[in-house]
Amino acid sequence: MKFVAFDLETTGTKPSENMIVEVGAVRFDGAKAEEGFGVLIDPGVPIPADASAVNGITDEMVRGKPKIADVLGDFADFCGDLPLVAHNAPFDFKFLLEDVKLHKAVAPGGVVLDTLPLARKVFPGLPNYKLWTLTRHFNFPSGTFHRAEEDSSYCGLLFAKIVETLEMRGEPCSEADLVKLMGNKEEMRFPEFKAETNQLDLF
Repeated sequence: MKFVAFDLETTGTKPSENMIVEVGAVRFDGAKAEEGFGVLIDPGVPIPADASAVNGITDEMVRGKPKIADVLGDFADFCGDLPLVAHNAPFDFKFLLEDVKLHKAVAPGGVVLDTLPLARKVFPGLPNYKLWTLTRHFNFPSGTFHRAEEDSSYCGLLFAKIVETLEMRGEPCSEADLVKLMGNKEEMRFPEFKAETNQLDLF
């Protein structure tokens, strides 16, 4: 399965109040990483010390970097219509959704899948399901955590392991099957804004 794993770093935990400071993504074909995408974002506000303590991103690092409105189109082009995968996906989805709506921006067209509930269902009984715990459990090559592109790599390897495990068990693992396994009643998808009319079409 081809897909894009993605991750964000932010100034806080509230999409309506806090800002994205980094967008990272890796395009995968199965367990093979094909291409990466990583951009620091100038949030236009000071980065709180507690956020910098987590992700290591400082005001100096983002000074002069592009605004999120200037990055959304490139990110959408990178992702295309491939499925999007993130760990605790609603967090990242809501942050991007806030900016997509605010700027009426083009967005990725694929369904958003969450490795957190999938890992809980497919690999029951682990001590916890934090991304770093799962990365170490499966002995994925790892370095720095809490930087967007690297975390995207770990998430992509985890998703590939989930799909591989389901296939080995003979269990269905189409996009629709994975959405159902996550326990979601509806798919997570970004709205589509048509540039010529700014009309909003919801999938």
